[in-house]
Amino acid sequence: MASRPDWQVEGRDWPNRAASRFVTAAGLRWHVMVMGEGPVLLLLHGTAAATHSWRDMLPLLARHFTVVAPDLPGHGFSDAVPAARLSLPGMAASVAALLDVLGLRPALAAGHSAGAAILLRMALDGRIAPGAILSLNGALQPLGDRHAAFFTRAARLLVGLPFVPSLFAWRAADRAVAERLLRDTGSRIDARGVDLYARLFRHSGHLAAALGMMAHWDLVPLLRDLPRLVPRLVLVVGQGDRAVPPVQAQAVQRRLPSARIITLPGLGHLAHEERPAEVAALILTEHPDAAEELAA
Repeated sequence: MASRPDWQVEGRDWPNRAASRFVTAAGLRWHVMVMGEGPVLLLLHGTAAATHSWRDMLPLLARHFTVVAPDLPGHGFSDAVPAARLSLPGMAASVAALLDVLGLRPALAAGHSAGAAILLRMALDGRIAPGAILSLNGALQPLGDRHAAFFTRAARLLVGLPFVPSLFAWRAADRAVAERLLRDTGSRIDARGVDLYARLFRHSGHLAAALGMMAHWDLVPLLRDLPRLVPRLVLVVGQGDRAVPPVQAQAVQRRLPSARIITLPGLGHLAHEERPAEVAALILTEHPDAAEELAA
């Protein structure tokens, strides 16, 4: 099995494939989806996911927005990058370079899990200036909180061992293992979604990027800078999220009292895949023009 997913093999029936394009920016070849017309909406998926994460939301949102959704570096069908560029500032700079090449300026942005942290870093660094950022079960607190330094060192040690991503991929090649991993997040997604995750999990390169993000991220500066965030921040929280405890949203709100929390009962970490129409509606309400159109 190749270390990277092949667009002609794993991507042969990729959701919303007609919206896909491959673009060179920041020294790598990106897989990115662009769909619809209207104000630009930027969607960033989370660690170990890819554009398939938005499969059911994209067509709904494209009725109101020009939606741009890339595979993050090393994920899905986008090229891998050196480990140092998997840091939070590195990822933020790379996504900003992609937007520059596409000539798109987001009026609104939504990120799932780690994708939310990237959006916040981009906004704080002046790389994007959307009216609002929606954090969908955002991973915005350091792993292990007080023990974050230990977890980061451990992750760096793991990702530095070349056999580790291959070992993870070997285990996750079993669809039942992939399904169990997804269920452990507190979500139950459809069989199609499980199959797409399992398809990616078979490739050590995809998993190496996910491990590399964990190893090289430092969320402490992000939290320190959060009080100077200009865009509105909406924290959308799945009440049953087992990957990012819902209480973390309250900790973020204490740092940024203007942040608004919306709780989704009965949903887990992959809430946007469990109830895509409900989450798409939340995104729509954050852009005035789209909200008026929806109300009409």
